[in-house]
Amino acid sequence: MKINEKRQAFLKMLPGVDRILEIARTKPRFEDIPKSVLVRCVRSVIEDLRIIILDDKMEIKEEDLSEATILEKVKACALNAMTPNLLRVINATGVVVHTNLGRSILAAEAVENLSLIAGNYSNLEFDLSKGARGSRYSAVEEVLCEISGAQAAMVVNNNAGAVLLCLETIAKGKKVIVSRGELVEIGGSFRIPDVMAKSGGILKEVGTTNRTHLKDYESAIESDTGLLLKVHKSNYSVVGFTAEVSVKDMVELGHKYHIPVMEDLGSGTFIDFSQYGLLKEPTVQECVATGADVVTFSGDKLLGGPQAGIIVGKKDILDRIKQNPLTRALRIDKLTLAALESTLRLYMDKDKAIAVIPTLRMLTLPYDDIAKEAARLGDILENIDDARLSIKLIDLSSRAGGGALPLLDLPSKCVGVKVEGMSVNAVERYMRNNVPPIIGRIEDDLFIIDLRTIQEDELRFIESAFSNLS
Repeated sequence: MKINEKRQAFLKMLPGVDRILEIARTKPRFEDIPKSVLVRCVRSVIEDLRIIILDDKMEIKEEDLSEATILEKVKACALNAMTPNLLRVINATGVVVHTNLGRSILAAEAVENLSLIAGNYSNLEFDLSKGARGSRYSAVEEVLCEISGAQAAMVVNNNAGAVLLCLETIAKGKKVIVSRGELVEIGGSFRIPDVMAKSGGILKEVGTTNRTHLKDYESAIESDTGLLLKVHKSNYSVVGFTAEVSVKDMVELGHKYHIPVMEDLGSGTFIDFSQYGLLKEPTVQECVATGADVVTFSGDKLLGGPQAGIIVGKKDILDRIKQNPLTRALRIDKLTLAALESTLRLYMDKDKAIAVIPTLRMLTLPYDDIAKEAARLGDILENIDDARLSIKLIDLSSRAGGGALPLLDLPSKCVGVKVEGMSVNAVERYMRNNVPPIIGRIEDDLFIIDLRTIQEDELRFIESAFSNLS
C-alpha cells in the first residue's frame, strides 16, 4: 500500500513507545499509574495514531502527533483503565426494582452492617456459645422463621438456585405437577421447565394456559409423583376467562395423597401492599399459613435486600435440603448474609421497614410527596442560566419492576427536559455518560426524570449535569 509524502512524514514524526514512556516517567501525573497499564496505554495510543496515518480517508494534523497531545491521550486511556466497571448510577427511570441497575437499594442499616462484616472477621461459621463450628444459616434462620411463621429456613445465592435445590432434593427422578399457565420464563431466558430438567424432576403439565382446576392436579397424580408445584405469576398476568387452584387447596390435595406442596413466589414480599392502596400481592406469611411444605422467593426484589434465594417451610424437608451437596455450590457469602440479616430485622417493625427500606419506601411513596420533589427539581433546572433548557412537569406512571406487580401503575410526577439544538437521544446519551451516569427514559420527545426513584442527595448531580451542558 502506497501512502502520500505528507503521511510518510507523519509516520516519521510519530514518537516511539520507549520515548513516550521515558517522558511519562518524569511527569508526576503518571506516578500512580501501574507500569503495565502505562505501557499498554502508550502502545494503544501510538498504534491508533499509526492506523489513522495509514488510512488516507481519516484526517490527522501535525499537532495530533506532538508528545504533549500523545501524553494527554495516554493519561485519558490510563484513567479509563483504572476506573471500576461497576459504577454508581442515578435511576431516573421510575422503575423501582430495576434489574439492569442492580435491583433493590439496601437500607442504611444493611450497608453499615455489610461494611462492618466485610472489614473484620466474623462468626460466619462459628458458634460463639459452644466454641465450635456452626452453621452460616443460623444468622438468618431464626428471624426468617419469626417473620414468616415457618418452622425452618435457609438461604442460597438466588431464587433460581433455591428452586433448583428444592426440586433436586424433593423430586429428583419423580414427576412434578405444574399448571401450564405457570410455566414462567424469568429474566435472561431462564424457564421453569429448564430448571426442572436440570434438577432431575420430571415435568407433568396440567390444565390449560388460562384455566386449571383441582381435578386436573388430582387426575395427574401417579405412584411416581413427587411434588405439587405452584409458581406465582409475578412477572405477568393472565386476565379474562381464567381459573387457578389456590395453594390451600393444593395443600389439602397433597395431604390426601401424601405429596409435598411447594410454591415459588418469585419476588416474594412480607408486606401486604393492598394496605397502601396498591395491588394485592400474596405475602410469604400467607403462603406459609396455608401449610405449604416449601416456599421460595427472592431477597433483592420486593423484599428490598441483597440478591438471595430464600427457602422457608417444614423442618423435615428443610433438613433434607440443607444436606444436599448442591447447597454448598449455591451458598451465599458473609457479605450477603450481613446485608440480608440487617434487612430482615427491619421487618420486625413493619412501619419502620416501610420508612427505611428504600424499595418499600419508593413503592409506597405518596404522589403528593413526589410532586413536591418534581417541582423542586423543576425550579432548580429553571434557575440554570441556559436559555436552551425547556422544563415541563408531567404526570406519568412508575413501575415496580423486578418481575413484580406487572399490572401496577404507580402515579408519579416527572420532569421532562428538552434542550434546544440537541436531539432527545443526544440528551439521553449525554446524561448516560455523565459522572455519575443519570439513566432516564424518553417519552414524547422529552428526556424524562421520574422523581419516584430519585434519592434525596441526587438532585445536585442532575443540576450539575445540566449546568455543564456543552
